[in-house]
Amino acid sequence: MKKFALICLFASMTFGMANAQNDKKDVPANGAKIRFVETEHNYGDLQKGGNGDCEFTFVNEGNEPLILSKVKASCGCTTPSYTQKPVMPGKTGTIKVHYNTNNVGGFSKTVTVESNAVDNPRVVLKIKGTVHDPNTQQQTRPSTAPAPAKPAVKPAEPVKQVEVPAVKVK
Repeated sequence: MKKFALICLFASMTFGMANAQNDKKDVPANGAKIRFVETEHNYGDLQKGGNGDCEFTFVNEGNEPLILSKVKASCGCTTPSYTQKPVMPGKTGTIKVHYNTNNVGGFSKTVTVESNAVDNPRVVLKIKGTVHDPNTQQQTRPSTAPAPAKPAVKPAEPVKQVEVPAVKVK
């Protein structure tokens, strides 16, 4: 009987510890948490030299200040600027991105954001679009307009026959 009681006590303690560990997993971690409203911006069609600015907004959904430690673009044609001060819990911050629209053609670029967020310390933002130059005849995509009609062929003129005088051979 004592062995049975000890086994029951041991089993209940083991299950109790397992449940305590599972309960800890359900408790949200302390720290900053970042959530972006959108992580991708599609400029669509832009004119060469047009406005290449966009803005990404984020919220600190954690319980500690959110600090952006690094915001880096994938190439030199994309320039990010961002909130430098810590973003307090429940507050918002912004990352402004400028794309150089003097580069004609399609583009797809990224901006990598690193922070002290416990849920997502590294977020990749994406921008894409197509820049057109109205001063060039070059098209970046096929036209859907019908092909121009071929010009009518002018019928050939009839050959004129000319009489040649006979020549006497001696």
